[in-house]
Amino acid sequence: MVTAVMPTYGRKDVVFERGEGNYLYATDGRRFLDFTSGIAVNALGHCHPALIKALAEQGSKLWHTSNLYRIGNGEKLAKRLAELTFADTMFFCNSGAEAIEGGIKVIRKYQYVNGQPQRYKLICFQAAFHGRLLNALAATGNEKYLEGFGPPAPGYKHAPLNNANVVRDMIDDETAGILVEPIQGEGGIRETTPEFLKALRAMCDEYGLLLFYDEIHTGFGRTGKLFAYQWSGVAPDVMAVAKGMGGGFPIGAFMATEKAAAGMVPGTHGSTYGGNPLATGVANAVLDELLKPGFIEGVHERGEYLKGQLQALVKRHPKVYAEARGTGFLQGVRCVVPAGEMVDRLISLGMLVPIAGENVIRIFPALIADKTVLDEGVGMLEKAALSFEAAQGASKAAE
Repeated sequence: MVTAVMPTYGRKDVVFERGEGNYLYATDGRRFLDFTSGIAVNALGHCHPALIKALAEQGSKLWHTSNLYRIGNGEKLAKRLAELTFADTMFFCNSGAEAIEGGIKVIRKYQYVNGQPQRYKLICFQAAFHGRLLNALAATGNEKYLEGFGPPAPGYKHAPLNNANVVRDMIDDETAGILVEPIQGEGGIRETTPEFLKALRAMCDEYGLLLFYDEIHTGFGRTGKLFAYQWSGVAPDVMAVAKGMGGGFPIGAFMATEKAAAGMVPGTHGSTYGGNPLATGVANAVLDELLKPGFIEGVHERGEYLKGQLQALVKRHPKVYAEARGTGFLQGVRCVVPAGEMVDRLISLGMLVPIAGENVIRIFPALIADKTVLDEGVGMLEKAALSFEAAQGASKAAE
């Protein structure tokens, strides 16, 4: 018999009833160190006082009006983000997949209004992940996710990451833009190189294409910059954001330059809930915290510390861990043992991490995690490694 909640997830058998900072507490009394952060969503941890205050204050005044009217919190948030980024304008939505779909529309409409309606295709990348809506799935290109949902939406080609020559060879008269994650999260914490991003920017400028960044995973401080593209200095024309934007409250956006968004006039896009007073009120509070002096710099500093600890862990346990990857608080460890078994072992030890492609476990602490918390997490990874090594030794002895 089917469950009341549609069984589309392989959920772990644990129910959480409350969270505090870096920890989650289950209904059976167990405490867990949360290095999943809602899959890079809970940027400020659980029940951050500033977010509780913003949610309570806005919730007692006004939740929703629709986009038939001006929304003060949304206008404030948009102006702040425009001042902080490459973007001149943005559209607020409810999720990352919606932000991707909106960005695709921006790119296609740009080509249309500039007299190139045949240009509708996007060059994307192998092992990417852009969401579960139909165009987002086609842009992702993962056969496992596409199976059973009819022919994939047309207009998406996939190149290997960090190979500019292949990308250049793919460009034709129907190409509208290039969509890339600065760091592939779901794909296994695979980073683009600055040289590759510069090459993509040059190709877009040469051929009249738009460069589209998916910063759903990497945005809002997670890499030690407000947005990951700021490391390379290579700005996009369009960008999708979500996850950490609301600190756990559902909100996303697609952002664009004035030039790229020239075709997005009244009637070209819409959302009933998108950017409502409650969502944008909380997102402004998140931004307030991120912009406090030294906050994001501290994420970078502690991220470098975490990277060193993970690299040392891999060296100590080469039969369990193969490679440390990533930057800031968007890191991962490629495992030798099955990553799914590692996730279960860590749960038994009281630590939560999500899995990713290439047999990787993701290490996504909340941005508030200090070195003591990071050491606690690395210590649990150490315990897990020792338990696998003990089992390996026992198995070899029994042969």
